[in-house]
Amino acid sequence: MRVRPATAAELPSLQDIERAAGAPFRDVGMPEIADDEPPGLDVLEGYRRAGRCWVAVDERDQPVAYLLAEPVEGALHIEQVSVHPRAGRRGVGRALLAHAAAHAREEGLTALTLTTFTDVPWNAPYYARLGFHTLPEPDLTPGLRAIRATEAEHGLDRWPRVCMRAPL
Repeated sequence: MRVRPATAAELPSLQDIERAAGAPFRDVGMPEIADDEPPGLDVLEGYRRAGRCWVAVDERDQPVAYLLAEPVEGALHIEQVSVHPRAGRRGVGRALLAHAAAHAREEGLTALTLTTFTDVPWNAPYYARLGFHTLPEPDLTPGLRAIRATEAEHGLDRWPRVCMRAPL
């Protein structure tokens, strides 16, 4: 699996990947997440221009997954990881996270962080298997608290969520 920076022309396909990756949430009683619109092209372009939008590509160099990240208080915060279901269970998400970790190390950052649903098998349990641990509420940094507050405003706290961290 090859990981590389996304191109501007690929951004619409990232939205398609996001829609497809969201569909399984319907099967776990989270249709609102399944129906949530992907990030807009302007948002994706902002990450791309900042050098923090990576794609995993297939043998034809077509994106099958993507990751968006943002530095937050000494860590690289994973904003989004989406893998098209047809590419699932092949280590694609793991490859994207490994690429993000390598980038974070190059930038002198000390960890990866993310927020995720606790009860969705391909969310918190998956990240725990990859070395992330749940941060207790008192250990959240101001930046992570702000991210969680924004998520709550968007209704994501309807389901249990946590912040997780993996040291580098």
